[in-house]
Amino acid sequence: MAPVPPGIRFLASFNRDQWYKAFTFALTFLLYTSFHLSRKPISIVKSELHKNCSHVMRAPTESSSGQQPVLHPELDCSWKPFDRNNYKQLLGAMDYSFLCAYAIGMYLSGIIGERLPIRLYLTVGMLTSGLFTCLFGLGYVYDIHSLGFYVFVQVANGLVQTTGWPSVVTCIGNWFGKGRRGLIMGLWNSHTSVGNILGSLIAGYYVSSNWGLSFIVPGVIIAAMGVICFLFLIEHPNDLKIACAQSSAPSSQKVHKNWNGVNGHKDLYLQYKPGAKTQSWDTELLLGQESIGVCVPVQQQQVVVVKSEAEPSPISFMRALRIPGVVEFSLCLLFAKLVSYTFLFWLPLYITKAAHLDAKKAGDLSTLFDVGGIVGGILAGVISDKMGKRATTCAVMLLLAAPTLYGFSMISQFGLGPTIGMLLVCGGLVNGPYALITTAVSADLGTHKSLKGNARALSTVTAIIDGTGSVGAAVGPLLAGLLSAQGWDQVFYMLMTADFLALLLLLRLVMKEHCSHRKRPGVAVE
Repeated sequence: MAPVPPGIRFLASFNRDQWYKAFTFALTFLLYTSFHLSRKPISIVKSELHKNCSHVMRAPTESSSGQQPVLHPELDCSWKPFDRNNYKQLLGAMDYSFLCAYAIGMYLSGIIGERLPIRLYLTVGMLTSGLFTCLFGLGYVYDIHSLGFYVFVQVANGLVQTTGWPSVVTCIGNWFGKGRRGLIMGLWNSHTSVGNILGSLIAGYYVSSNWGLSFIVPGVIIAAMGVICFLFLIEHPNDLKIACAQSSAPSSQKVHKNWNGVNGHKDLYLQYKPGAKTQSWDTELLLGQESIGVCVPVQQQQVVVVKSEAEPSPISFMRALRIPGVVEFSLCLLFAKLVSYTFLFWLPLYITKAAHLDAKKAGDLSTLFDVGGIVGGILAGVISDKMGKRATTCAVMLLLAAPTLYGFSMISQFGLGPTIGMLLVCGGLVNGPYALITTAVSADLGTHKSLKGNARALSTVTAIIDGTGSVGAAVGPLLAGLLSAQGWDQVFYMLMTADFLALLLLLRLVMKEHCSHRKRPGVAVE
């Protein structure tokens, strides 16, 4: 008999639960990658909406002799209404409309998400997000020049995109415990940067020839991922256990489910109908391993309904705010996300102006910031797991980020090589704390011991933290649009100030971590 290949032996070493964990990890990774993929095109297309296309042409006459060259100004080829002198403010207003709607919607999204099935909630959000992303691109196809149209699409897209983050974080938190959470979340959160990179490459491919496709293609992708979400997403391991229990039940026994409540987990009813006439009494274990096991005698021709009291109810918004550390990390994320999203929306345009590159090359170069962000997010997770100090890890990276931003503003004027190096370093230091707070820290706080095991709080806590951060994400690009009119130096001063403020907000938690003697990794807030 031939030996089993080593690759097959490796695959066979994983049990069913591990395969489902890996599948959920990969699926949620791809789902949120598509969210960021659909947000990135606007930053690439900005330089095409208003571009410097001044060139010398001769006036069309019968004879060119004695004719003087005619200079065609920028407004001849820019996309109206972004052909005006205040185009930076108009582009900033578009960013602000999306991000402001996203910030407001995020506070509601977590609360709503706890009370609806995650799979359906996320599917609807992705399908509608794909619709509005495509609508923006159709503005090019149908030659729409109304600022109100583009602002409306941005607002609507910002609202529906809030369905994504609380849903995927809750789902991944349901499947993975606290062990090595920083590393797992750091790897998983690289979907943000992967989505930005793919969005930049896709948008950059079409931007010069047909910028409408820069939106339509990502819109189709996120809608298609929404369909995949509906078909394959498993919200909680208990869902799988219940499905397996049903499929393995005897054919003479009918099992009925009644989902009554939150995500199919709040109130779980299992009804057993004995079918054999000779059977007078039977005993069944009605609840899953993670619930309270109840053995109930079931009499012939009788239906017994057992309600699980172990499933907690969603927490209120104010109770979530009272969890130690939620307010500090939320406000810190406000300033950290301000910096990250300013780069997300304005970096390609800055590179276009500073390095004098076209839109496609600037978009490709800006992906290096996200490559650095992948490495920074993973390093932040690994270090915080090793040290057991989430706040300290964030504080050190924020401290290093501020002078690095100043260095980038100086070095980017000295050629392509130094710019590439600084983009990688800035990406790691800027996105590291942002990634750690939105993933591992949110999951830690959402399962804090003060909740007494109420894991249903995770969606609300995640929405509060990311919603507060999204306020900064809305303000940052808007300020960048206003300050860039006075020079890009003013934008970088604003970013450095935001980093220092984020650092100050973490000082109390840093001091508490250093005074604590806890051995296990996690957030040092009790």
